Amino acid sequence: MSALTDRINELSRKSKTVGLTEEEKAEQARLRDEFRAIFRRNFGLQLENTTFVDEKGNVIKVPKKGE
Repeated sequence: MSALTDRINELSRKSKTVGLTEEEKAEQARLRDEFRAIFRRNFGLQLENTTFVDEKGNVIKVPKKGE
């Protein structure tokens, strides 16, 4: 994921200085979408492994949205 963020940041810096070609704009959008998908997946996995302990000592998993 480091190479992905490095390339996103590189394109962002370039867009602020000299601008991007249409191909680079498309690449930037694709990379950002890919980054968001990875982030959501990792965050979801992290939530699946998150638990709370209530005042009675019961371990409660975080419910999925809509449960």
